[in-house]
Amino acid sequence: MKVTTSDQLPYGKNNNNQGTTLKSTSKTLILVTLTLIILTVVPLYYPLHRYPSTHASTGDATVVSPVYHPQDEVITINDNHHKCDVFSGEWVPNPDAPYYTNMTCWAIHEHQNCQKYGRPDSEFMKWKWKPDGCHLPVFNPYQFLEIVRDKSLAFVGDSVGRNQMQSLICMLSRVEYPIDKSTTKDENFKHWYYVSYNFTLATYWSPFLVKAQEASSDGPTHTGLFDLYLDEFDEKWTTQIDGFNYLIINAGHWFWRPALYYVNRQVVGCRFCQLENITDYPMTFGYRKAIRTAFNAINSRQNFKGITILRTFAPMHFEGGEWNSGGDCVRKMPFRSNEITLEGVNLELYMTQIEEFKRGEKMGKNKGLKYRLLDTTQAMLLRPDGHPSRYGHWPNENVTLYNDCVHWCLPGPIDTWSDFLLHTLKMEGLRSAEEKSHPRG
Repeated sequence: MKVTTSDQLPYGKNNNNQGTTLKSTSKTLILVTLTLIILTVVPLYYPLHRYPSTHASTGDATVVSPVYHPQDEVITINDNHHKCDVFSGEWVPNPDAPYYTNMTCWAIHEHQNCQKYGRPDSEFMKWKWKPDGCHLPVFNPYQFLEIVRDKSLAFVGDSVGRNQMQSLICMLSRVEYPIDKSTTKDENFKHWYYVSYNFTLATYWSPFLVKAQEASSDGPTHTGLFDLYLDEFDEKWTTQIDGFNYLIINAGHWFWRPALYYVNRQVVGCRFCQLENITDYPMTFGYRKAIRTAFNAINSRQNFKGITILRTFAPMHFEGGEWNSGGDCVRKMPFRSNEITLEGVNLELYMTQIEEFKRGEKMGKNKGLKYRLLDTTQAMLLRPDGHPSRYGHWPNENVTLYNDCVHWCLPGPIDTWSDFLLHTLKMEGLRSAEEKSHPRG
């Protein structure tokens, strides 16, 4: 590109014609004005590895002002989405991914920071979900933040739920970094705030969703023995949700741990507790009652008016042994949908979730509450390649961690959950518009 210097311009110091100078000056002002308009209106996308130099992170209150994107306000949905199940499909190559890296996003938990700890391959990051019969757009952070402007969203559940929240923060980091407005230093209860959008993102740790306590730090499998009060609300989150517009709940993997089951403060059985005279139930026994109690808690809140979203569990992918006996997840490619089937205890857990979701939804509907399903199970069943495995710590570290085939690398397949979430919010907006244009009664 040729650059013209100031002394080559017609109104420069070598031109003595005053009329020409005035006209040129007017043109210059017009050009400057147009330039400012263009910079204000035209979207400015940050490419990978080129992020704003000023951002808000832990202990840093400086915030990036988002750029206005007029075309992102027009959110269109193909009518085919009414008939399409976006949760049924295949993984297809996506050479444009990932949309952030472990160097550009500070929200990645150490144990999911696979690139930092030497994972040698990168293809697991370069896939996107293609539903059967329709198109699921890749997550648009500008659209998402416009939809949730002046709203709030809370994650309730276990560390996979936290994994999802951190993925969402990373996906949104191309627009803005949140500031930490947590009222406690406990990492299990965080509040993040997006200043420019007045949007709050929170996480509440409740791996069993009900009141629970650790009875023993050891237990039969050396992962602790827990007392689960299956009919009692976990008030650490149930008393905090009233002001939230969206509530995403999840639970699953912790129910594999040994536990004593209490109802009315009396032991009614257990899960692999190996104690005499106590009935050993399958894990779905406690799982069903815990999810039911969680939905009862939500439906009992007088002031909660938000939308409850159940994010279905993501299956583990241990091969060659159990999690504590050498099992690992070393595959480098996704499965095709015809190569693996949801079966056994995974199918039982999934069906339990769906059955209790429908029950909770029916009860909530009578109170004017909305329930939605974020059905990630099938998509994640196909991704044995996306777990940290041994790349959650340095090889020479003296740690007691096993190969991690439960959580998900960031960047990685779990980023697609933001695609699902944005689609869910779009469909919610479409439903609201249809209800307003075609009111019942």
